[in-house]
Amino acid sequence: MNDIQLRTVNVIRYVTPLREGGSMPAIAEADDGFLYVLKFRGAGQGPRALIAELIGGEIARILGLRVPELVFANLDEAFGRTEPDEEIQDLLKASVGLNLALHYLSGAITFDPTVTKIDSKLASQIVWLDCLLTNMDRTCRNTNMLLWHKELWLIDHGASLYFHHSWQNWEEQAKRPFALIKDHVLLPWANDLETVDAEFRSILKPEHFKIIVSLIPDEWLEGENIFENKDQHRMAYASFLENRLASSDIFLKEAQYARATFI
Repeated sequence: MNDIQLRTVNVIRYVTPLREGGSMPAIAEADDGFLYVLKFRGAGQGPRALIAELIGGEIARILGLRVPELVFANLDEAFGRTEPDEEIQDLLKASVGLNLALHYLSGAITFDPTVTKIDSKLASQIVWLDCLLTNMDRTCRNTNMLLWHKELWLIDHGASLYFHHSWQNWEEQAKRPFALIKDHVLLPWANDLETVDAEFRSILKPEHFKIIVSLIPDEWLEGENIFENKDQHRMAYASFLENRLASSDIFLKEAQYARATFI
């Protein structure tokens, strides 16, 4: 099994904010010469959104879905001192250290299901992934998918794994259906869910989850006093994903039931 690694870049220029939702991501330039969509650890949902983004993005990549490259983006404490916008300056000050960024897909357009149709297999793959991740944020209102060079790319998994905003009964939550799948933008076209379930269960292994969660920086794992240490905290994420994968028949049936309302 190949190791999963993320590069680390240093942010050298804040280009422009992307005032979408409450997290205020931004387009920024890094010292490798590329532009990135920068997700800030000091934004509303804090490091948990970055953890969900990291886990969701790398699982999607293992499953063969297209996701922009994820990198750790280091923000120096001096970076925001010259920013004239007070709100942005506060965000930069609260985000000193490691953040997460996605490679900026220049010229990409937002996926619109009324304009672009995708095949049932790909729709089923994305619906299955979002059931696994409990991703509530792939709806008609906000598809979080882009068309780039005539291919579909997945972005923004920060609203996934919402159980980690309160770790109570997290073991039980791994085995619950995902009722919000009824609002998924691709659900009406996802008629290959059983085939995808079998294929994806054969691809994903517990070792994948362990490798991915090992990438979570220590500084993103603050403030959870139910764990003895940060390694235990990381392993809780891996255990959640292992248990959810093992119980995929539960969320599969929920998705199929929700699909029936469209037929």
